[in-house]
Amino acid sequence: MTTATAPDPVRAPAATAPRTFSGIQPSGVAHLGNDLGAIRNYVKLQDEYDAIYCIVDYHALTSTHDPDVLRARTGDMAASLLALGLDPDKCTLFVQSHRPEHTELAWLLATVTPVSWLERTPTYKEKRESQPDDINHGLLTYPVLQAADIIIYKATLVPVGRDQAAHLELSREIVRAFNNRYGETFPEPRAVFTDAPTVLGTDGVRKMSKSLGNTIDVLSEPDVIRKQVMSMVTDTQRILRTDPGRPEVCSVCQLQRFFGPDFEELWDGERTARTGCVDMKRVLADRIVRHYAPARERYLELQANPKLVDEVLSAGANRLAPLAADTIAEVRQKMGLR
Repeated sequence: MTTATAPDPVRAPAATAPRTFSGIQPSGVAHLGNDLGAIRNYVKLQDEYDAIYCIVDYHALTSTHDPDVLRARTGDMAASLLALGLDPDKCTLFVQSHRPEHTELAWLLATVTPVSWLERTPTYKEKRESQPDDINHGLLTYPVLQAADIIIYKATLVPVGRDQAAHLELSREIVRAFNNRYGETFPEPRAVFTDAPTVLGTDGVRKMSKSLGNTIDVLSEPDVIRKQVMSMVTDTQRILRTDPGRPEVCSVCQLQRFFGPDFEELWDGERTARTGCVDMKRVLADRIVRHYAPARERYLELQANPKLVDEVLSAGANRLAPLAADTIAEVRQKMGLR
């Protein structure tokens, strides 16, 4: 089995294709929601754009305070991304803290960003409720660092779901504020809206998330995956096996769309009660196990060779160093820093 190899660290990203940027939290080993909601799209875009992907460990510090946990999760996410199809010869993959210019630019952008803009962001309001005992400054200024992540490489396109449009618009507002004060410097990044779904967790109610414990861990052993799938909540109004199902509200049925062309036939079986919820779970579990078997094998190989993963991440950060340095030099000059 062939694993990822470290790219040439001096190779510059292609200049002909539009540049995209996207960041992903170092939440550990990727789960089904990560893959369907983001990573599959990353793999597709690396063939179409000059794609830069960042594991945002600086951002993670707003809620993860155990250094050993953060390091482990960052490595696990990097190995997951490579196992699930990111090719370091087609895209640039790196860890946010490996390019500290991001935080310098974030501070410089903070001086043109009104506090009121940050206080109104949905994420800040959500975090104030979800971690009321840890409302740190980073939670408030999170969007400024997000803007810095994107524009330090002058990316023009950001792949996002439509539910993230408001966050990207704030980055655009920060760019406009900077350009209005110091002259045209950064392009306003535009959204590349994706069809990435919001994947419900095994509870059938909330978005799949490690913190909620409702994930399907697609890179785990088959028995683990089957157990998680069989625990999924389905159509709560279907009491008896002979009751007709409602595939449009059943998360198990909805997930069948991503693992076979016959999903409409499966849905019809549910509507007519030819099949039951347990049947659908077994079909889904088998298909998930089969689909992710090659990625699972690659992930285990990468976990056994962490030096290779580190080399890929280091090469990615080195590849971006000239871009980051050029942007910081331009911004410092325009802002009057000597």
